[in-house]
This record gives sequence, C-alpha cells and structure tokens, in this order.
Amino acid sequence: MRAFTVIGPSQSGKSSLVDALAGLEGGRPTTLALMGEARLSTFDFMGEPWAAFDIPGGLDNLAMVGPALAASDAAVLCIPPETDAAVLSAPYLRILEDSGIPTFVFVNRIDAATDRISEVISAHQHYCGHGIVLRQVPIREGGQIVGAVDLISERAWEYHDGARSTLIELPKDLAQREQQARADLLESLADFDDALLEQIIEDHQPVTDEVYGVATRALQHHDLVPALLGSASHGNGILRLMKSLRHEVPKVEALHNLPQGAEPILAVASLADNVKHVGKTVLLRAVAEGVASGAHLGGKSVGALTEIDGRTQIKSLAPGAFALSVKSDHLPPAAYLGAETAAPLPEWARAHPPSIRRIVEPVHERDENKLSTALGKLAEIDPGLTVGQDETTGQPVVGVQGPLHLRRIVDKLHEGFGIEVDCAPVPTALRETIRKRIEKHHRHRKQSGGAGQFADVVIEVAPQSLDRGFSFSDTVKGGAVPRNYIPSVEAGARDALAAGPAGYPVVDLAVVLKDGKSHSVDSSDFAFRTAGKNAVKEALEEAGTHVLQPIVQVRIDVPSSLSGGLVPLFSGLKGQVLGFEAHPDATGWDVFRALLPMASEEEFARALGSATRGTAWFSTELDHYEKTDAPVGVSA
Repeated sequence: MRAFTVIGPSQSGKSSLVDALAGLEGGRPTTLALMGEARLSTFDFMGEPWAAFDIPGGLDNLAMVGPALAASDAAVLCIPPETDAAVLSAPYLRILEDSGIPTFVFVNRIDAATDRISEVISAHQHYCGHGIVLRQVPIREGGQIVGAVDLISERAWEYHDGARSTLIELPKDLAQREQQARADLLESLADFDDALLEQIIEDHQPVTDEVYGVATRALQHHDLVPALLGSASHGNGILRLMKSLRHEVPKVEALHNLPQGAEPILAVASLADNVKHVGKTVLLRAVAEGVASGAHLGGKSVGALTEIDGRTQIKSLAPGAFALSVKSDHLPPAAYLGAETAAPLPEWARAHPPSIRRIVEPVHERDENKLSTALGKLAEIDPGLTVGQDETTGQPVVGVQGPLHLRRIVDKLHEGFGIEVDCAPVPTALRETIRKRIEKHHRHRKQSGGAGQFADVVIEVAPQSLDRGFSFSDTVKGGAVPRNYIPSVEAGARDALAAGPAGYPVVDLAVVLKDGKSHSVDSSDFAFRTAGKNAVKEALEEAGTHVLQPIVQVRIDVPSSLSGGLVPLFSGLKGQVLGFEAHPDATGWDVFRALLPMASEEEFARALGSATRGTAWFSTELDHYEKTDAPVGVSA
C-alpha cells in the first residue's frame, strides 16, 4: 500500500479531491475520521491499494499535517487558481520543504480560473526553495479552460463535466506556447540528469519514456515539484493526477526521514483519537515486518489491531499498510516506533506553540477530579494541545492552536468524557515592587502561658533595579540579634513577598536587617520569622508599591510579503518593534521580533490572524517586568 497526504488552504477543495481520487474506479473507500477533522481513506486503483490523508486547512489544524506526512510516501498540495491566494499556501509549502517529501502541486477548480496559470505557479514559487514546474498547460476557449496539454507526452486532452477527458489534437494556436513551456520543463529536468542535458544541448528530441523517468527521479528526490491542473468537483484532471501518483510515488521502503539508530523502525504512529467506550486508539503504518497483535512495539506488547473501520481485527500488518491499535495506551502518536523504542517525529512535524491559553473549569463540581484526567488523555492524542496549571490559582490551563481547536477540545470533553466546561482567559501574572527606601521597626511579643514569643527587628527595605529579584543581608553588630536567628528573619521576609498591598507577588527589593533585640527564654526561630514577615509587610504598606506588568518578547514567523503590515499592529497594542529579517532556512519567510505587554497577547493573536490572513504563528518568552502608571497602597 502506498499513501499520500492532501493539504492546502481552507476552501481549496481538498476533500473533493480525495473523494474524486478514491472514487475513480467506482468503488467505495473505507474512511476513518480522527479527532473529528482529519480523514484517512483507503481505496484501490488499477489493482493496487492506496491510502489518502485529508487534512483540513487553517492554522488550527496545521498540527495534524506533520504526523500525516510522516506516515506518507508523497504529498499533494491542493491550491486555488488565484495568484493572490498563494500566501495562504505558504505554511504548507514550508512544511513540505522542511520534510523533503515528494510533492505534487494540484491547481484545483481550474474551470473557474481567471489568472494565468503560469502566474499562479510563479506566485507560489516565492515560498518554495525547490522549483515548481508545470507539467501541463491549459487549453483555453472563450476565456474558459476546457482542457490541458501534457508537456511530456505532448498529448492534448479535452475536459468533460463528470466524465473522463478525451484525447484531441493539439490546438494550432497553442503550439508555440506549448513548445516554450515544454522547453522550460525539459531544461528544469536537465539540471538533474546529464543524459537529458546532453540531448538538449545537441538539439535531439528526448524519448518520452526517458523524460518520464527523469521526472520520476526528480520527484522522488524532491529536486522539483511538478504542478498539474484540474477540477475535482467536475472530475477533470483527476485521472492524470492519480496515474502520476501511481507511476512516480515511491513505495514504503523509501519512506523519508526515518531516523537511523541501533534499532530499526517498524512503524510510524501517526494521528490518534479517544473513542468513547474504547479509549485511546493510535493510527499505525507499518514500514517493516514485525508489527503484529501481541508483538513488542514501543517497548511493550501491542494490544488488538483492527482495520481502519475499527471493527475488523487483524493479526499482523504488512509493510505500508495501516491499522488502528487498541488497548495499547503506551503507544504515543506522532512517533517512530521500534520494538523497544518510541522516538518523536522531527521538528518539522511538530506543532507550533499555542496561540491561545485558557483556564478550564468544570460546570459541575463533581467533574473536578475527572477533568484533569480527561485533559491528560486528550493531550496524549492531540499534537497541538498543551496542558498545564495557572501559577496563581492552580487551575488547569490548556494551550490550543486557535479558536476552532479550542471548540474541538471543549466538544471532545463533553462528548467523549461527559464533562461540560467553561473557559476563561488566563489572568496576567502581575507583580509588585516597593516604591521607595524605608526603615521599619517591628517588635513581635506574645505571652499566653508557658514559653512566650519575643523578637525585635529593625529592617531597611529598598527597591532594586528591575529583574534583580530579592536580596537579603544584615549589618547587625554586637550580637543584638543572635546569628542563629538571622536566617529566620530572612525566611520571614520571603514569606511577606507572597502578596503585596495589591495582592500580587513582590519582587525586586532588598531587605537589610540592621538591628534588633532578643530574649534569652522567649526568642525562637518562629518568633523572628514572624517579626521579619510583619516588618516587611508594614514597610510595603507604608511605602506603597508599583504594580509591574510582564513584557514578553514575541517571535513571529510570517510570510515576507506580509511583514510590513505588522508594524502598525504593535503600535496599537503598546508594543515595541525590535526588527525583522529574512528567515535563514525558510524561503519567502521573515522572522519578526517585538516586545509586547503580556496583557495584550490575546488581542495580538487575534490581530495577527487578520493581518496575515491566518498564515503566521508566534511564540513568546518573558523578557522583563516594567512599572505601570499607578502606584498602590501609599500611606497618607
């Protein structure tokens, strides 16, 4: 069995394309839905078994692209026939370039094209380091595309709605353009084949079969990206695409990017799901013999294996075939599996950092304990989901790829685990720092029968420069405070930093123990710790504090044609642009850096989607804290 993945922007017709390819011979494909969005369809074509992933478009679903490609022999990038839509394909071209997987471009909905196809390809070339070469040119009649010419065989085909194309004579008015396009194709192929180059130099007509052979090698080595034309909804160009896949796509033995180690890779764990009453299921593709029910995979024995229909049990899996693993909770998705090992997929196949973070609370208190377990199970199967805790409240926090992804998680919690949840933004992690230097004397005295409590301290509290944290020292002389109690004063001072007058953790201040008194009977570590804590609290109340807001450094991966539009975006969010530069490894991409108040991060995420048409992603890291305008808790 050979497998390919169809990806591309939203509304480019990917699902229609997969359905058309799977239905070429009239059979009914077997289809598996994963996480309610991705699909895997298996079907036969010309006596051979095939599998096709259909991954929905949009950044919310981009996390599923890598695991699907890792289990595929080739990819089909489905694009609309519009030059201004090329930027929407940029995230997919970037993954395909990084993966090195053999790739076809399919210009879909060709019947509705108004732009020149060569210009459409040229616009996409901006985001692809390898050459995209037209393997067909369109036949136009009355401004409409009614057929295509294959540039290798030089055969012309006329489209028919819902029926197979028919062979026709090459239109005379197209002959010159076809010759030029064919010459361009042969020159591109000749860069990777000396024999073809020699024939072109000597002005010999290459043999068609030889040209197909060169084209196949160029595809399999990812030297070139061939582009074909058609319309999935009308059945045009579909057979040509499927035949190209059949003749040129390598078999599973050539699967790309398999890591080399002491233990051979037996399978790729692709996508996964959590099925009600069944539990975790992982989609496996065998790449070698040895994947069987009861055999070791990923360090433990595999449970049941079923066909992708989820019902038909199978004992073993032939190389290239797919199956679902059931009762094998140890198997992670998005991994290369050996008999005893499980290695994560390469960097290009992993999800981008989450763009939205939400606190998740159960609607019903009875579900509090179930929620953390359910989120943990979803994080095991969803490559784009992260689960953590809010540092202040301890409540669970999910990180998702976008609003659609969040909705999918909420639905999965309800449908798969019976848990209804509410989602709320994660509060900004504000801090406080003291406004001015102050000296404070505090005496802790308590007598309640038996041994009493006594500690007397004089401290000085002063602000430090931002990001210096907390420091403690002492200038006590003459043993006014015995040395063994000084660490307790420091511990008490640290206790007082948990919450300042505004209720936020206190940072960036220095405490100096200057003097004090002790009692030979009533003094203790506890008494001096309490005195230190209360002295610092009183100092903070009297001197007042500044509230500090966190400032994050934002790194944005953005198509270079859209970088300039981000500058005014940060101006409106009180951010500071640090600059941008060409991405060192991604053709047509920039790395844009800026500083941004953490409180504006969610608004920024929404604005970024609008400004970049949903093509850019970002990551943040804490850079520093800075003072807000209003002081808090100043005594009169």
